[in-house]
Order: sequence, then structure tokens, then C-alpha cells
Amino acid sequence: MKRQMKKIYILGLILFTGLASFSQVKMGDIAPVEVLQMKENSFDFGRIPQGKPVHHHFLITNIGKEPLVIENVLASCGCTTPEWSTSPVLSGKTTEIRVGYNAAAEGSFEKSIAVMYNKGQTKTFVIRGHVWKLHEQTAPHNNSVSLLKNVK
Repeated sequence: MKRQMKKIYILGLILFTGLASFSQVKMGDIAPVEVLQMKENSFDFGRIPQGKPVHHHFLITNIGKEPLVIENVLASCGCTTPEWSTSPVLSGKTTEIRVGYNAAAEGSFEKSIAVMYNKGQTKTFVIRGHVWKLHEQTAPHNNSVSLLKNVK
């Protein structure tokens, strides 16, 4: 009888230990299924003349089974402006995020844009480029034109 009780005790201990370690996994520890697919994760504008704003459209596809809801889009700088639709994106459908860059400051830039969607999921993408300074003067006056006007 003692031997049988010992087996039951050990079996109970093993079951309890297994259940206790299984219960340690929280719902937040399980990675959510990826539903947002981007055609590209970065875009290089190349060389941009200073003061000439540029835009790019990032395409986003819902590869999940449920609607994709873009809750917010945040840029790392005020010089970068994202625009997006707040309408849910149905399964298999595509939407776009239009990102503008004002090109006010001369030099190279790299800005990140974070997309918040479906209650807490986040995806980040990047724009980059180089802003070159425009000449401050207009073209020099062409004296040849006034000489031609004086010819009779």
C-alpha cells in the first residue's frame, strides 16, 4: 500500500509541476500573428533640392484573416508628415501611407516612421536622402541680349 501511495504521490507531483510551468506562460508572451505586410521597408529619395518637398507612398497589405486597423502613424521628426486612412483594411486588401518630407534642412537625413495597428502591434519603416542647397542668386544678367537689341 505504501508503494502504491508513493507512486501516486510522485505522479501527482509531476503533474502539478507540469501544470505550474504551463501556467507561467501569459497571453502577452505569445507573439501576435503578423497581419501587416509592407511592399518595402525603406525608401531613398536620393538628392533633393532644398525647399522642394517630396512624397512617397508605402503600400501595406493585410495578410491576416481579420480587418487591419491602422490606429496611428508617428514620424521621428516634424519635418516628416505621414497621411493614412483610418478605414479598416479587409483581409487581402491593400492601403497606403503617404509620407512627405519638407526638405528644409541641407544635408543627409534618415527618418523613421512607426505604424501602430490592431491594438498594440507596431511596424517601422525608414525614409532617407540628401538635401542639396539651391543657389541663392538668379542667373547672371546676359549682356549679349542688350547688344543685340542695339544692332540696326
